[in-house]
Amino acid sequence: MSHMGEQHIVAIDKVIKEGAGITTLRFTYDRDIAPGQFLMVWVPGVDEVPMSASFIYGAKGVSVKEVGEATRALSSLQVGDKIGVRGPYGKGYEISPGKALIVGGGTGMASLMPAADFIGDRGRVDIMIGARGASELIFVERARRLSQEVHLSTDDGSLGFKGTVVQMARLHMESKRYDMVLGCGPERMLEALLALCQEFGTPCQLSLERYMKCGVGLCGSCALDGIRVCADGPVLPGDRLVGLSEFGKSKRDESGLRIKL
Repeated sequence: MSHMGEQHIVAIDKVIKEGAGITTLRFTYDRDIAPGQFLMVWVPGVDEVPMSASFIYGAKGVSVKEVGEATRALSSLQVGDKIGVRGPYGKGYEISPGKALIVGGGTGMASLMPAADFIGDRGRVDIMIGARGASELIFVERARRLSQEVHLSTDDGSLGFKGTVVQMARLHMESKRYDMVLGCGPERMLEALLALCQEFGTPCQLSLERYMKCGVGLCGSCALDGIRVCADGPVLPGDRLVGLSEFGKSKRDESGLRIKL
């Protein structure tokens, strides 16, 4: 486990445009990262932000969606530019034997793809990728290299199943048994996925995205009913999320103010 002060300056080796406003940055970083863990990434002169590691073997990587100043700055970096990296932090996915279903929404796929890499058996994992529209579906070809069964959904019906990725997952869970479900995406999507897994009695692990400042459980900005998402998560077993008052309902913004989801 890296300590807070241990920041490493790394140079960007590769920049890949994944989808609308979504960019992957690859770099050399000599640390072991477990699937589902995150890095704190510093853009000199701008800000530091938590990013799921989207590549954990060989050259490490993070995948950025442009939403604010720091992510815009990250998205505009070129090969050779430098960033600061510390971590990895948090708890990742605990991958047990058996058949896995990966369910990702939007950039949530960044957290999940290393889990498919880790499983390393195309017959052991089904992958479902959802997004608002076709241009925002990411890692489709990578998923097809890692799984025999990849299904796509779009809210607007522009590609694949028309509807949410959780509605699509229901159709498959009705006819197929899974030993575990791994999910990451917007929290309302994860709330629906948790309810689905409970209905089918399938254990699930969900990776939560919350506003994080420190990354090591000190500041409380990512707290969820007393759970420190950065240190106790970001991946949490479904049974820890059942019945929480804030899950899927509210989160904290940069100032610590609770806002509705």
